Amino acid sequence: MEDMEEDSYGLNDDHNHNCYENSASGQVHCRRTGLSDVPQRLTFSPVLHRRDVTTQGNHISCSNSGLKFMDSDSSSVSSDTSETESPLSSSIAGKLTLNSASKFLMNVMTEEDYRTTYWPNLEKAIDHLLIQNPMDHISISYEQIYSYVYKCVCQQHSDLLYKDLMLKITTHLQQVSSDLDISPPENFIENFNIALTRYIDALQCIVPVFIYMNKFYIETKLNRDLREDLMKLFTDNVAGNHVNLLISLLIEAHSKPFQVRPSTMASVVKGLYTLKPDWAHLAPALFSGFIPQINPPTVESQLSDYAARDQKLQMELSLNGFPSLIVSFIAVCSHLLSLPLS
Repeated sequence: MEDMEEDSYGLNDDHNHNCYENSASGQVHCRRTGLSDVPQRLTFSPVLHRRDVTTQGNHISCSNSGLKFMDSDSSSVSSDTSETESPLSSSIAGKLTLNSASKFLMNVMTEEDYRTTYWPNLEKAIDHLLIQNPMDHISISYEQIYSYVYKCVCQQHSDLLYKDLMLKITTHLQQVSSDLDISPPENFIENFNIALTRYIDALQCIVPVFIYMNKFYIETKLNRDLREDLMKLFTDNVAGNHVNLLISLLIEAHSKPFQVRPSTMASVVKGLYTLKPDWAHLAPALFSGFIPQINPPTVESQLSDYAARDQKLQMELSLNGFPSLIVSFIAVCSHLLSLPLS
C-alpha cells in the first residue's frame, strides 16, 4: 500500500485516468494509453500548418492538428529544419537563375536572324507602302511592323535597321527618277506631282511604324529626325535632278492658265518649296503666286509696275478667250497673292 502511494506521489488523476502537470507547482500531467498502463510524459508546441505528414526520429508533424509532437529536446527541430531547407532554397535559387539566363539567351536576336527573318518582312511592307496605288487596297499589319522595329532596336540592331531603311528608299527613289527621265514634257508636271504625292502619303505610314527607332536612335544618337531624312532623300534623288526642267515647265504653264490643272500647279509649287525653300529664288514670280510673302515688301514706287503686270495678265487671258469678268477676277486674285505684307 505504501509502494502504491509512493508511485502516485505528485500525480493528480481524473476520471478518465489522465494526469496533468501544474506548471506553478511542478506537477506532471500525464495520460494513459490503451497499450500501456504506465503514464507517459508528453510535451507539445504549436507549429505552422503543413500539407504533408512526415516522421523524423521522434518528431511527428501533422497538418490537421497544427501541432508538432516531439521529444523533450525541442531544439533539434529548428536545427533539422534549417539543415533540410537550406540546401533546397539554394537549389531553387540556382534553378531560377539558370532559367532566367536560358530565357534571355533564347530571346537574343543575332545579325543572321535580323537578315533572314526581320528585315525581309520589313522590306516587303515598305515596298507595299512605297508603290501602292491610291485605288488599291493592301492589307498590312502595322502592329506587326512596329513589333519588328521594336525588337530590332531593343536587340541593338538600330544601326543596321536605319542603314537598310535609307538604302531601300534611296533605291526606290532612284527608280522614280529614272521613270521621270523618260516622261514626255506635256505629262512631266503631272507625273512629278503623282510621284511626290505618293511618296508623302507613304511617309505618313512609314514614319509612325519606325517611331521607336526614330526616338531612341535617330533623335538620340544622330540628332536628326526620320521624316526630315526621308524628305531629303526625295530632294536629293528626285526633285534635285529635275528641278530646272520642272520650273521651266511650270513657268510656261503658269503663263497659259488651265494648261495644267490649278490644283496640280499648286501642289507641285508648294511641294518644291517644302523640299527646299531656296528654290523659290529660281522663279520668284511663279512661287509668289502660290506661296505668300515670297516677294519683298510692297513699296509705293513700284505700284506702276504692279499695274502693268496686271494689265498684261488681263490681256493674255482675254486673248485666250476668257470672259472679261473672269479675267478681272483672276487678275485681282493674282495681284493679291503676289503682294507680300509690308
